[in-house]
Amino acid sequence: MHKKTIRRGRRRGRPAGVPSEVRRGRFRVENDVGGLFRHRAMPLIWCSISGHGYGHAAQVVPVLNALGRLVPNLQALLRTSVPSGFFKPRLEIPWQLSVAQQDVGCIQNGPLTIDVPGTWAAHLALHTDWDKKIDAEAALIRDAGPACVVSDVSHLGIAAGAAAGIPTIGLCSLSWDLVLSPFVDPAAPEHAAILAKIREAYAKADCFLRVAPGLEVTAFRNRREIGPIAEPAEPQTDRLRKAIQADTSDQVVLVGFGGIRLQNPPFEQMEAMHGLRFLFDGPVPDGLTRVTSLWTVGLPFKQVLASVGLILTKPGYGTIVEAVALGIPVVYVRRYNFADEQPLVDYLHRHGRGAELTPADFHRGQWTPTIRQALAQAPASPPPPLSGAQEAAQVLRTYL
Repeated sequence: MHKKTIRRGRRRGRPAGVPSEVRRGRFRVENDVGGLFRHRAMPLIWCSISGHGYGHAAQVVPVLNALGRLVPNLQALLRTSVPSGFFKPRLEIPWQLSVAQQDVGCIQNGPLTIDVPGTWAAHLALHTDWDKKIDAEAALIRDAGPACVVSDVSHLGIAAGAAAGIPTIGLCSLSWDLVLSPFVDPAAPEHAAILAKIREAYAKADCFLRVAPGLEVTAFRNRREIGPIAEPAEPQTDRLRKAIQADTSDQVVLVGFGGIRLQNPPFEQMEAMHGLRFLFDGPVPDGLTRVTSLWTVGLPFKQVLASVGLILTKPGYGTIVEAVALGIPVVYVRRYNFADEQPLVDYLHRHGRGAELTPADFHRGQWTPTIRQALAQAPASPPPPLSGAQEAAQVLRTYL
């Protein structure tokens, strides 16, 4: 095996057995994490991140950035299925990506519908040979030699960190046992058995940092409360409007659902909404003048979000907390069977500007009245400070 000497901006070799590219600063590693850090004297944090949407990664990244300002030469290994493109414009410390599924969360048919049978089938598959999976993940953690493990909020990551004998910290605004509880079928004993395994794993964490706004998580033994987590970007409003050639009277609306592809969006109706210009997170048919693909504007998603006049989305942690912090109104489409929606909706109406659009009106493209309603609102009270990242970093610093 070669020693790996890294210089920012280039690479001088990598360990044998790592088949994919390795980039330093903002870089990527796939599959094999063994041996990557054997010759590293810098502090390392292992991050097990749920790939269910981008909200979990959106909580972890500001914490790592805050921790990097406290701990010199900090490095992170990101164990997740979240793509590297999410981290590249956001994560400031040196990092490596090891692509691996860390949990299931919920299986969805698009961003608004949970596939309940598919969700339980995926959890049954994940928990097959569960102890062997924990042992395999624990072996990788021991081989990498991190100072601590942080999980948002994979029970596999927590069980493996504990099995490896490494301090293990949970971080999230929810827990999967609470998300899955409404879907338990009393006639299916395997559902209760899965919840028991999740709770058993969570109980092995050294502590849990409950991020506000969030659920009343109960499965962890040692819970600490921290504030909201977000790192809003600086608005680039003029640049964005110029990129999409918006008229001065046009209101620019971002339509995005947490990285989960919308099925059959009402493009024809969107094109007919005068006075509105839409940035759509996905491909857009040719010939539309009021709808532009977000992928073509040349700005990171965070800057686009900070630069629009309104966001149309589902209630997801990262989008809601950043929108409230930026004072941007939100039109949201609820699912009503996803446990963490209510705390987020309450937070939006308490500190931000929001209006609910029914799924039927969303799919019919009857958006304009609800958009006007959200734009006309004023926040009920000022938002709390975005203190969660700094508070979490102070806790994690004690493990490094």
